[in-house]
Amino acid sequence: MKNLRNVFGGKGGGVNQYGMIIALVAIVIIFEFWTGGLTLTPQNVINVFTQYSYILILAIGMVMVIVAGHIDLSVGSVAAFVGISVAQSMAVWHLPWPLAIVLGLVIGALVGAWQGFWVAYVRVPAFIVTLAGQLIFRGGNQLIGNSTSLPVPGAYQFIGNGYLPDFGPNTGYSNPTLIIGLIVIVVLIIREIRARRKRVRMGAVLQPVWVSVVRVGVLIVVTLFATYEFASSSAGTSIPDVAIILGVLVLIYGFVTRSTVFGRHIYAVGGNSNAAVLSGVNSKRVNFLVMMNMSVLAAVAGMVYLGYSGASGPQDGTGWELDAIAAVFVGGAAIAGGVGTIVGSIIGGLVLAFLANGLALVGIDTNQVVIIRGLVLLVAVAFDVYSKSQGKPSITGFLTRNFRKKSGDDEGAPSGSDSVSEQPKSIEDQPQVLLP
Repeated sequence: MKNLRNVFGGKGGGVNQYGMIIALVAIVIIFEFWTGGLTLTPQNVINVFTQYSYILILAIGMVMVIVAGHIDLSVGSVAAFVGISVAQSMAVWHLPWPLAIVLGLVIGALVGAWQGFWVAYVRVPAFIVTLAGQLIFRGGNQLIGNSTSLPVPGAYQFIGNGYLPDFGPNTGYSNPTLIIGLIVIVVLIIREIRARRKRVRMGAVLQPVWVSVVRVGVLIVVTLFATYEFASSSAGTSIPDVAIILGVLVLIYGFVTRSTVFGRHIYAVGGNSNAAVLSGVNSKRVNFLVMMNMSVLAAVAGMVYLGYSGASGPQDGTGWELDAIAAVFVGGAAIAGGVGTIVGSIIGGLVLAFLANGLALVGIDTNQVVIIRGLVLLVAVAFDVYSKSQGKPSITGFLTRNFRKKSGDDEGAPSGSDSVSEQPKSIEDQPQVLLP
């Protein structure tokens, strides 16, 4: 059991993420049979990534906001406000699309600085600040666009509708997609080898070779399947440009949250703000940057959707904040803050995306799809809250309980443990935040 548990990520955190991966795989398999093989067709997989990419981008920023102990209700309105501003700059001011994109990022940063100031330095709750922002920037969208749609040039639309250009011999597949898939596989192998060498240098206990082989083998199989799906779609398509944007963001923010001082400070502030301050963390700076970053990513999501839809409309961004928040909580973030990962939020977003896509493919009415997604979110979070209040495993812990050791293991409880009793109750109980 110990080795099986190591395959799934070591001390707990990876295990919980695999619980949501199990749920995602189960949903995809169920709908693959239910739809008669339509769910996993290459074109449908590409459509899912393209149509839900902006929600996944928002989820990356939202998980950092929620981990820090806040919430952002304005992201949909900010995305719409940036979208109409970018469309206006190209259609009316005749800005080239690269400058229009820069303008959109600057607007997002300014909006985030505005909201971050109120949250971090005036100490107005983020719920109130972003609720006000939702109204302000929705009104700004309506005012600038005069409540009408504004199209964007075709050259700009590659952001939401474009694909990597093909090159090389005619193999029947997308050559750049095949190359990227090969690179990912090589990186996975090198990363595992370097991790084992690092453990040797540190004198840590080295896992059996078969554990690494199985873990990397599973990831390689998933990569090969994804590569085939993207490379074998209709002629002229490959990996969507927006998938490349999303992948780059996941890599960057995954590194920031896992391997930087700022990332550790976000978790410290969300876990126990008072203890973090006493340990030397500048909580005001952390809160300001987290809120500012969220609005920048909202701007990116708004510009991606603008390219996908080909025009900015008065209803753009409606309800996006709820979808992003749902993705984060389904992906395993804690309501009280301090717990959550970038990868987990992406997986949670894909769970909701494939659920909505599968229900649509089998002919379920759109209104019923919304109801079902709401019930899924409610049941998932309610199950977690109830289980933790009873000292039982969370839903992801329940799904993977056979791979976990019993409580009291000498390895200690992982961060974000399932039991409420394991959470610090006061500043004295809070672990010391280690600063460089």
